[in-house]
Amino acid sequence: MCRELKKLSLFSDVDLGLIKNLVSAKQIIKTSYIKGKTVHEQHAECLGLDVVVSGNLVAYSLAQNGSETIIFEFDKDNIIGGSLLFGEQNKYPMNIYCTADCVLFYISKSAVKQLLREYSFVIQFIKSLSLNSQGMNKKVLYTQKTLRENLIDYFTMLSAEQKSKFIVLPVTKKQLADRFGVQRPSLFRELQRMKAENLIEVDNRRITLFT
Repeated sequence: MCRELKKLSLFSDVDLGLIKNLVSAKQIIKTSYIKGKTVHEQHAECLGLDVVVSGNLVAYSLAQNGSETIIFEFDKDNIIGGSLLFGEQNKYPMNIYCTADCVLFYISKSAVKQLLREYSFVIQFIKSLSLNSQGMNKKVLYTQKTLRENLIDYFTMLSAEQKSKFIVLPVTKKQLADRFGVQRPSLFRELQRMKAENLIEVDNRRITLFT
């Protein structure tokens, strides 16, 4: 388990002896979750950090109309709970669940306090908090644009990544709707309007861009 920890950015330069002591004291625990499992429920108290070893998770809020808005996505090396653990308001503001089978390392608050004496851990910890903050800021920008603007931005990004005007969505339509905080019917209507205006062609997950 110590070798696995050393492969993570957060622990790559941390003293191996300290890691072994924390693992032996069960202050660092390896946990596994299956796809669809909730790892932290909204309003639950944050008692430690989770570091993602593998898999993907999302933090989402549920609107009154029943639609989910994905606020943040977590993957390998991301920290969950970093901004909550030492705050006065230390309860999870959203549900966090797995969108794929996940492996996490849970680090107790006591262990985090010891690790924060290590300069290398502090640097990686701050870096992770900064990345999380940037991700949240990016999500705020979604709410300031129309659904069409968000779709065009997303399709343009995929086109650049896939180096083609013929793109394949890496997510389902449900996940895409959640990404922008709308219900699937709203997403389908907008895609059909864009198709009618000859902006795109839609074939399941295949999108052809005409812009």
